[in-house]
Amino acid sequence: MPIEKLKHQIARLPEQPGVYLFSNQEGATIYVGKARALRDRVRSYLHAAGTSPRHDALLQEACRLEVVVTDSVVEALALENHLIKQRMPKYNILLRDDKNYPYLKLTTEEAFPRVLVARHIERDRNFYAGPFLPASLGRKTMSLTHRLFGIRSCNEVITGGRGRPCLEYDIKRCLAPCVADLCGAEDYARAVEHTRLFLEGRTDELLGELRERMTRAADAERFEQAAQARDAIRTVETLRQRQQKMSTPELGDRDVFGVKAGPSGAIVHVFQVRGGRVIERMELATERDTGGAAGQVESDAEVLEAALLEMYDTRDPAPEVHLPVELEDASDFEVWLSDRAGRRVHIIVPKRGEKRGLLDLAARNATLGYQSRFNPTTAAHYEALETLRVVFTLPALPRRIDGFDISTIQGSETVASLVVCEDGRMKRGEYRKFRVRGAGLGIRGWGFGGEKLESDASEPRTPNPESRQQDDYAAMREVVLRRYRRVLEHGGLFPDLIVIDGGKGQLTAAYEALESLGLGNLVAVGLAKKEELVFTRDRTDAVALAPHAPARLLLQQIRDEAHRFAVTYHRTARRSRDLRSELDRVPGIGPRRRRALLTAFGSLAGVRRATREELVAVVGAKAADAVLAHFAGQ
Repeated sequence: MPIEKLKHQIARLPEQPGVYLFSNQEGATIYVGKARALRDRVRSYLHAAGTSPRHDALLQEACRLEVVVTDSVVEALALENHLIKQRMPKYNILLRDDKNYPYLKLTTEEAFPRVLVARHIERDRNFYAGPFLPASLGRKTMSLTHRLFGIRSCNEVITGGRGRPCLEYDIKRCLAPCVADLCGAEDYARAVEHTRLFLEGRTDELLGELRERMTRAADAERFEQAAQARDAIRTVETLRQRQQKMSTPELGDRDVFGVKAGPSGAIVHVFQVRGGRVIERMELATERDTGGAAGQVESDAEVLEAALLEMYDTRDPAPEVHLPVELEDASDFEVWLSDRAGRRVHIIVPKRGEKRGLLDLAARNATLGYQSRFNPTTAAHYEALETLRVVFTLPALPRRIDGFDISTIQGSETVASLVVCEDGRMKRGEYRKFRVRGAGLGIRGWGFGGEKLESDASEPRTPNPESRQQDDYAAMREVVLRRYRRVLEHGGLFPDLIVIDGGKGQLTAAYEALESLGLGNLVAVGLAKKEELVFTRDRTDAVALAPHAPARLLLQQIRDEAHRFAVTYHRTARRSRDLRSELDRVPGIGPRRRRALLTAFGSLAGVRRATREELVAVVGAKAADAVLAHFAGQ
């Protein structure tokens, strides 16, 4: 075995805490581990042959060894976590939260914080709540913070010097900190604290503060403020009563882990319990064939250690962390978690009672997640999704992909389609079609969402390829903006990847729309026909996937389905246009009068030649004048 050649290097290792890294012949890091005593831990690999397929594969490939000495095991644990995330070694258990549910971010780094939707948690001074399942619940909760507590939703730099508040203040959705006389920094800070309690699920503390605030306002005869506090109390109480979540006061604040490991990978299900109530749940998943050895089943303890590192890399742990099995380095993990939380954190393995019951429930959820994720149908699409994640450097597996296409003939009857692919399968119930409002209608200068800026209806249209391309770009910009503006306003799932039917121009137009909504972090790619090249924003050259690669076939399937759906809608729109009469465009002429005119004069040409007296005899004076004015204008 190649590792036998490292005997002399291993014999000279220090007996100190640290991190060790195995590399292959190409210099790629294939495993990162921590040790209380580096020499003893690494030397154990010399006699590990035959213990498991993963160890055998590692020992056959490892030919280089690096070590980093640290002052303590806790420092080694933190360094190991950092190196695993940075180098992604294939023989480590790599867990990630690959769901795309949103979080809410309270921007406590700002002087006057806001509540925003965040796709990922970052290690900063802001407060995060979530993830919200379904995604629409996050939008509703954000709207509730505006209505209940008056948290601002604007991007304005707050100085307090504004002369008058905006409409949000008038409709009682903002305290207006921009006007110092209406809301000072202290009042706004109190609203921010109430918002944080609400997002944390600490409704009992929040209700106590709101009742106290209502009483003080009533005693001071500020009855409008007292009424606002009263309405907030009622809303929070209603929400608490309607919560369909497990609640046991004795459980307090804790995080509960359930795990299911099998030949295809592993799933970890986490319940976040606050105030005895399960307020959130998360699911972490490994890649297939964990550790690079097909069919290898990792131990629950190994999976849980990786889950703790992933879970608490960006989140603060609860005072107690409940696990189903004992960890070999539990005390070291406790010290590491305590350092990150700034308080004492205990790792506990409950044996009986309600605490064990919640652990068993988390384990059952993990089992269901495993069966759902690694069933044969889902596994068939996994290779394609994983390839897309790697090629486009996505933060998570692209389980939801949106595809867009534009259909038009020389700029007329321009329509668009949206198709959705989840876990490699098309979801017809999520398809949407759009009639483009601004592009290709003989009008220039349309703003986002079809807002008309400059009319040019009198200028004749010329069906040249360049104008057609410009229509495509404007149409793509409008449709992408309309789609995701609606998702922002009404809630819904954001895609992990957006596929645009077209090249660099259509992709640029799509990104313009996304950035105008503050969604520039969404990843979009353009798939051009004929050469089947994939265009991205960050690369100058197009990406050419292998002709028969599952990832390329999946992108082609999404693109072709979007094209089929758009063309079908375009044909329907064209038939509808062909069946319409010019008389339908005349104000005051409906189906009955149109039928009467065509019967009386035989054709549209006959209606054009008719005199006013003849028209009056059929449809009356007012309608006759409208007909004459319409054709005179032409």
